[in-house]
Amino acid sequence: MPNHQPPLTLPEADRAAAAPPPLAAWRAQFPVLSQQIHGHALAYLDNAATTHMPLAVMEAMRRFETHERANIHRGVHTLSQRATDAFEQARATLKRFIGADAGHELVFTSGTTESLNLVAQGLWGAGPGQAWLRPGDRIISTGLEHHANLVPWQHAARMSGAELVVLRPDAQGRLQQDALAALLTPRTRVLAITASANATGERPPYEAMLAMARQAGALTVLDAAQAVGHGMPALSALACDFMAFSGHKMYGPMGIGVLAGRRDALERLHPLRLGGDMVEDVSYERAIYAALPARLEGGTPNVAGAVGLAAAATFIDRIGRAAIDGHLHALRAQAVAGLSALPGVTVLAPHATQAALVSFVADQVHPHDIGTLLDERGIAVRTGHHCAQPLHDHFGLGPTTRASFALYNSAEEVERLIAAVARALEMLR
Repeated sequence: MPNHQPPLTLPEADRAAAAPPPLAAWRAQFPVLSQQIHGHALAYLDNAATTHMPLAVMEAMRRFETHERANIHRGVHTLSQRATDAFEQARATLKRFIGADAGHELVFTSGTTESLNLVAQGLWGAGPGQAWLRPGDRIISTGLEHHANLVPWQHAARMSGAELVVLRPDAQGRLQQDALAALLTPRTRVLAITASANATGERPPYEAMLAMARQAGALTVLDAAQAVGHGMPALSALACDFMAFSGHKMYGPMGIGVLAGRRDALERLHPLRLGGDMVEDVSYERAIYAALPARLEGGTPNVAGAVGLAAAATFIDRIGRAAIDGHLHALRAQAVAGLSALPGVTVLAPHATQAALVSFVADQVHPHDIGTLLDERGIAVRTGHHCAQPLHDHFGLGPTTRASFALYNSAEEVERLIAAVARALEMLR
């Protein structure tokens, strides 16, 4: 692995949103992009599934693994203390990154899916008389959700006897506040909502909806996997009890993620993993759980992943989320305009101007065929239901083709995408 990184030239903070992006400097941080696929330069447009890691993240993880690797919280020797410091410094960095305050805590998980399962199972798993969810209670999820923010709530409803109700989007894929108001009752105990739909790019008015649910007495859960690397309000500004996200969708490593939220809400959760390092005292008859965050972090954690995730957050903030978002929104607008102009192509949620992805269908052509032909030209996109099959059913659609953008993508790559889709349609029809 390289020991030296190319200099990263960044715009001044006060003009980050307006200045042209220093795209060459940004792309130089991602060596994976320099390869060819089937004889063509790689255009990686599958970032909603997984982004690539910059050299700064790789180097932070390499440094930990070569100088500090040890198990944490359990040793008096120097490496254990260094590893513990690195892990807790990563936690502090990520708290700042999401805008947590003194009333919040941050728990490391394997990713958004584990984080959301930890909440859903933790709210019913404490047993009779102690669980937050009980028979007759109401859980509200939405029709925009990734399966990871729907299936755990289906299971929680079955196990607790609660009722799961889905806030369905309108014909354009939007969520309406008055529709949520009609579902909120005194028995509503949970609202689980995405900050950005991974299948369409729709950004619901989650700030207002979280506040509505909080006012009704519910705990609120925000899936921020597609949003946390972009401009979004600080956690302290949201009526949000639990927020989940993954490292691999924000230029960080795979296998690491976060559950963050209000400390008093996290304390309601029954731990998902029982065992090492999440206990304060144990006898043959009983166990006393440790205080947060250790209580929810049973087992040996992914320390290198936490270090890498913190480095990714620092990398994003060095560039500036406003600069990143301005670039991504321009790419999305270019893609929507170009794809919409192709005969027989329908773009989902064309109104979602703040999105970093575009999904589309083409008459009489299967998305998998489009994706295969694009790959032959070095263009990586995602095809399928994008872990949001109920939303596709709501639209009356099967699978779709999705192109999603990151800070290293270019307008030239978007033009390649549009031209390659047009060529694929000519070949397949």
